[in-house]
Amino acid sequence: MSGGAGEAATRTVVWFRRDLRVEDNPALAAAARTAGEVVPAYVWAPEEDGPYYPGRVSRWWLSQSLKHLDASLRRLGASRLVTQRSTDTVAALLELVRSTGATHLFFNHLYDPLSLVRDHRVKQVLAAEGITVQSFNSDLLYEPWEVLDDHGCPFTMFTPFWNKCLCMVDPPAPMLPPKRINSGDLSRCSSDDLIFEDESERGSNALLARAWSPGWQNADKAFTAFINGPLIDYSVNRKKADSANTSLLSPYLHFGELSVRKVFHQVRMKQLTWSNESNRDGEEGCSLFLRSIGLREYSRYLAFNHPCSHEKPLLAHLRFFPWVVNEVYFKVWRQGRTGYPLVDAGMRELWATGWLHDRIRVVVSSFFVKVLQLPWRWGMKYFWDTLLDADLESDALGWQYISGSLPDGRELDRIDNPQFEGYKFDPYGEYVRRWLPELARLPTEWIHHPWDAPESVLQAAGIELGSNYPLPIVELDEAKSRLQDALSEMWELEAASRAEIENGMEEGLGDSSDEPPITFPQELQHMEVDRATIHTPATTGPGRRRADQMVPSITSSLVRAETETELSAAFESEVSRPEVPSQLHFQPQTRMEIGEEVASGDTAARYNGGVQHQQYNLQNTLHRHRVQGGIAPSTSEASSSWTGREGGVVPVWSPPAASGHSDPYAADETDISSRSYLDRHPQQSHRLMNWNQLSQSS
Repeated sequence: MSGGAGEAATRTVVWFRRDLRVEDNPALAAAARTAGEVVPAYVWAPEEDGPYYPGRVSRWWLSQSLKHLDASLRRLGASRLVTQRSTDTVAALLELVRSTGATHLFFNHLYDPLSLVRDHRVKQVLAAEGITVQSFNSDLLYEPWEVLDDHGCPFTMFTPFWNKCLCMVDPPAPMLPPKRINSGDLSRCSSDDLIFEDESERGSNALLARAWSPGWQNADKAFTAFINGPLIDYSVNRKKADSANTSLLSPYLHFGELSVRKVFHQVRMKQLTWSNESNRDGEEGCSLFLRSIGLREYSRYLAFNHPCSHEKPLLAHLRFFPWVVNEVYFKVWRQGRTGYPLVDAGMRELWATGWLHDRIRVVVSSFFVKVLQLPWRWGMKYFWDTLLDADLESDALGWQYISGSLPDGRELDRIDNPQFEGYKFDPYGEYVRRWLPELARLPTEWIHHPWDAPESVLQAAGIELGSNYPLPIVELDEAKSRLQDALSEMWELEAASRAEIENGMEEGLGDSSDEPPITFPQELQHMEVDRATIHTPATTGPGRRRADQMVPSITSSLVRAETETELSAAFESEVSRPEVPSQLHFQPQTRMEIGEEVASGDTAARYNGGVQHQQYNLQNTLHRHRVQGGIAPSTSEASSSWTGREGGVVPVWSPPAASGHSDPYAADETDISSRSYLDRHPQQSHRLMNWNQLSQSS
């Protein structure tokens, strides 16, 4: 770095995370306006995320996006993007600030609970070192604390939340990239080579590059192509799973390569244009697409106001639902061997490409929760491990919605028939034929329910049910009966718990069980994947447990290509949940008291001193049970050969269409706020979980 009288008065470290763009990046723009030197930096510390270590395809996208960002920064005059590999982000940033002599740290907000805790600690530690820390909004149209109801409280349902957003002053217009960035001499600032893949993953990752082009400039091209093409027919074509008719923008939005404010403003301009032209389809398509953006906003809003929403149901009575703990079901589902073609096609596409059309996401997750009755967090974690656009906040919203865990969630007692869903979203069976080649010769009449096909038709198509394609793992009538029994048990347990609370036998809404946490069999922790022909295993009696089950960890290591990683064996005990920082800007301080308790909002955060690595375990182990159920024999995964990316997506999890055989729920097509399920149980208590009470148990 240069010295002497000509040295810049300020030097600012810009900490990049999920904001990998130079356009409309408030932190980068603010740093450039200081007229001093700017040090762009990225810290890779995935161990801090605990069970949410990024999956293979997500890591591939990140690696490509960082290369693109580095090239863009160099074109603006920066020396390079400084990259650091660490197990402690705070320690890495502190060392970076010291080595560069920086006086400021700028970064953009994130809203998942792990990031909220980390960001608070960053501000505390660096402010104690005399560093000015400022954070900005680059990920949302409105900050979560800006959108409140008439009583000044956070919304708990999506529709009133989004209606309030649409009535607010429009968000600021997107900013242009800085004209120039001067990072000065970074010779004394080391930079690590970040490794996001191992040798076994490179072949599979190379296939991704044929279908996707990460990077903020490519995101801009993809967005321009969408608003000038599929958007006009979005309202009509968005449900089709057998063609690319949706935006394909969700990975770009997740990694911050595309500004949500830019998306909002340009889509609104299109909507205004089509409204003036009386183009009803185009206008409706814009409204539906903006609603998808609203769902993305709401997912962050929910994560901010309910930081445990990725682990616990928002409705208190769902704590008592007796989930089926059965690794056999879980393995068969993720391998695409359930015997229901649309579900199996979706799961095989997910494994092969890291991608799923949003309607297929709803189908496979609904089957997981309603038919197999597996814990929704298992499915959410598998999505996290395998999706290109894996997003903790959006995935938590989607899985909570499907499992009926939200006040405006889908009815838990509703089971969609995969056969009817297949003819709705894949009417000609092309999607199923693409991903289930063993069914390719089956006529469209039987493609979504081969078990009903005449034997002569099956023989002509070369299908032997139970051999080269499985019989249904669970009959729908049986699943409906089991679900009704489970719901009855849930309400009985909820009523008993409520009675105990009213009689003073139990404090608060928390569960006081002292039973041990659920553990998974050791055989599943080092399970090798046999890629021979899959035969659906005979299932043992599933065990039901009333708990927020620990998610089997699918990506505990970098090896993902040919083996399945271990299933996590235990919960860790909960510590008091640190609170979200209430201040956006921290000014320099001369010193900081170690162990100082910082109160903000309804809960508290504790800083435990120094820069030593701390783990913030947000999991609650109030429910403790043992696992029952059989062990899945070694079976093969679906073929991972690439056949092209022809499915589509919306930026976030869109509310699913109503089932073709469920007329009472047709409102779900445009509104996720159906209350019919809760309205049918007015005598029950539909309380929101008291996160403040739960979080302070230790």
